Parts: sequence; structure tokens; C-alpha cells
Amino acid sequence: MDPRFEIFINNNVSIARILLDEIIINNEQDALDLIANCYYNGASKLLMLESQLHPNFFDLKTGIAGEILQKFSNYRAELSIVGDFSKYTSKSLHDFIRESNHSGRIFFVENEEEAIKKLVN
Repeated sequence: MDPRFEIFINNNVSIARILLDEIIINNEQDALDLIANCYYNGASKLLMLESQLHPNFFDLKTGIAGEILQKFSNYRAELSIVGDFSKYTSKSLHDFIRESNHSGRIFFVENEEEAIKKLVN
């Protein structure tokens, strides 16, 4: 088992929860590695905290968010990111979050309960 996450079951759905209190996704290769490890351990759904993503993820000009989320889409993995996104002032980021939440694969939510609900539905 990858020490970065634990697998738990909710409504017969396997979800990987990131355990480390540090940034674990800095770039698209980190995302690919994490997706592969989750799949290997039986989960295609991932729950993580906003703080576990590199801060540049939230600066859309860097392109990192698009690259990372494209990997989740390409591999049909689902992701719920828990955090307080109201602190970001970028209108384009808020539009991006809103669009992602409607896509059905990537969710930006306020708490873990909401994150799990999105992943099991």
C-alpha cells in the first residue's frame, strides 16, 4: 500500500484519501503516479485537501491545473478537493471550479462529507 493514502469503502465505492500533510501533487507526473498507485490499490476515486496541491495549481496562468485535471479525465479517475476556495480572488479560477463541479469527475468542495457524497454518487 502506498503510504501517502488509505483506501476506504463508502456505499461499496473504494476511495483513496491522501494522508500526508504536505504537497504531494506538484505537476502532472505526480498526478499520474498517484492515479496509477490508487488504481493499483483498487481505487479510481481520490479525496485530497487543497493544501496537498502545489499553490501554482490555483494560478490558472501556470497551466498546471489543466494539465493535472486532464490526467484525471484521461484515466477516468475522479477527484474531490476539499478546501476554502473563497479566498481566491480570480474570477477565471472560480469559473474553472464551477465548470469542474458540473463535469461530474472533478469536484471542489468545502468539507470531507460533501467530497465523499460527490464521489459515491
